[in-house]
Amino acid sequence: MTTQTTADKTVAAPAPNTPSGLIGIPANLGRALATGGSVLAVVSTFLAWTWTAAFPGDLTVYGYPGGLQVLVLVGGALATLFCLASYGVRGLGWLTPAGADAAVKYAVLGTFATAWYTVVSISVELGGVVNLEPGGYLVAAGTLIALTGALALPFERPEPDPIDPEAGGWEQFKHDAGHTLAVLRAAFASGSPRPVRTLPSYAEILIIAAVLAVGLVVFTYGIGTEYDELFVGFLITAGFGFSALNRSGLIAHASQISARHQNITVCGAFVAAALFPFTQTDDQYATLGVYILIFATVALGLNIVVGLAGLLDLGYVAFLGVGAYAAALVSGSPSSPFGVHFPFWAAVLVGAIASLVFGVLIGAPTLRLRGDYLAIVTLGFGEIFRIAVNNTDGTSGPDITNGSNGIASIPDLNILGFDLGVAHDIGGFTIGRFANYFFLMLLITAVVVLVFRRSGDSRIGRAWVAIREDETAALAMGINGFRVKLIAFAVGATLAGLAGTVQAHVTYTVTPEQYLFAGTTPPNSAFLLAAVVLGGMGTIAGPLIGAALLFLIPNKLQFLGDYQLLAFGLALVLLMRFRPEGLIPNRRRQLEFHEEADAPTVLSKTGA
Repeated sequence: MTTQTTADKTVAAPAPNTPSGLIGIPANLGRALATGGSVLAVVSTFLAWTWTAAFPGDLTVYGYPGGLQVLVLVGGALATLFCLASYGVRGLGWLTPAGADAAVKYAVLGTFATAWYTVVSISVELGGVVNLEPGGYLVAAGTLIALTGALALPFERPEPDPIDPEAGGWEQFKHDAGHTLAVLRAAFASGSPRPVRTLPSYAEILIIAAVLAVGLVVFTYGIGTEYDELFVGFLITAGFGFSALNRSGLIAHASQISARHQNITVCGAFVAAALFPFTQTDDQYATLGVYILIFATVALGLNIVVGLAGLLDLGYVAFLGVGAYAAALVSGSPSSPFGVHFPFWAAVLVGAIASLVFGVLIGAPTLRLRGDYLAIVTLGFGEIFRIAVNNTDGTSGPDITNGSNGIASIPDLNILGFDLGVAHDIGGFTIGRFANYFFLMLLITAVVVLVFRRSGDSRIGRAWVAIREDETAALAMGINGFRVKLIAFAVGATLAGLAGTVQAHVTYTVTPEQYLFAGTTPPNSAFLLAAVVLGGMGTIAGPLIGAALLFLIPNKLQFLGDYQLLAFGLALVLLMRFRPEGLIPNRRRQLEFHEEADAPTVLSKTGA
């Protein structure tokens, strides 16, 4: 008798950690949809999106993208390249050293957001979707298809944390919400980029030059946006585009290459900045450029106090005011009671030394305090300075600062016969007044960067970092905490006063209302501190980028009116929630906030 057995035909369940997408369609189909939708978005930019030129940017032209169409073209092209790289197309592997899927999602999401923002704006401003032309419908459909496909790309889903079976409804809701957030983070996460291979020095220098050129183009385009809708679209495209490049690993590779040639990178960055005035046809945006440099230079000085030494200073703008008032009083203004006109180099020394003296006078009795107590004292100093210069008007006090009217009619600088107040022709380019001051502030910024780099890598810089990390331990190791903190306070105050001497001549007038703790217009103490935190404490590029964003964005978003500070506050809350280390993080601080990150193989003396 023969016994016949039958195989078990039960189908095995898929593994719980099998990669899958947020949308339940096959990964191959999702990749194809993302690629096809991105291509449609690019094609749509060569079609008309509306029939009337009443919408800003004139989106009625066929064959020539304009306005917001250019941003969608850039985003769609970037998404298409990442999609092709995800297929393993030969010659595109260098685009995605950390993997392509996360970069595709960010690039597609940015293109979708910019396109739908434009379509909705056209419909609202012109009175309905009937005002859309075929290109508008095509870009809306194409980006929606691309987003659907991108969200179907697979990723490793995290396992849910265990929960008490007897947990109540609220605990269950928090558990489910936390797991959903973890899944979303995993969906947009990328792997570690592979190490960049060593290239010939000339090739790496060319890569650095190309990165700086792209940065100059992006900054010039952003500062030159002529209407509100275009600037909002620029912010969307730039934000998601940078995130896509970061997730692809290109930013990490560029950072590794620039770290091998730090001096060349710094010099190249200043050369790129010096080229900015030559990209402008008038002084309109050079004005913004010089104010951004003043704001950024003061923020970099504050970064020594806050980022390196860890001292919370809420009245730092007062040192900018001390330098500005000191220079204004000795620069030949008819409002000055002293009636003297010092040359530029002497006025700079007066402003810097005056700020240094005030920094020492304020720091000596207060730097034995820590934390919130020190912050309250510095906040009080900032308010005392503003009230004091407001009252030294000859009525409430001695006649020195002309009270609320300030020091007016400050003459333009004349350096070795070169009048910065008049236009000059250089190589066929007309350099206006604000461009002249832009070059001067660029030189001062270079001095501040040099001071920051040299001091951060010095013995005193290592002492600052030790005080910042653990003051009690630093004191136990023999560091003179009071002297080290006083030096940081004095150096930061001096650099702020240096920038203030130029600010006085750029604005023609210095008044007490320019040096508030908080306000809608930078520089003020709150915005300066926000620039350091936003950009990344303890780094050089961080405060410069943070200051540029915080000055440019309020200037461009004036249509928000009274809601500017609300939008600004919400943006800071979101940033501190999702990227507390800042846009350009110090590597040590990044590890503090993200413990799961890999430890760095090498830390510089300041942890940058």
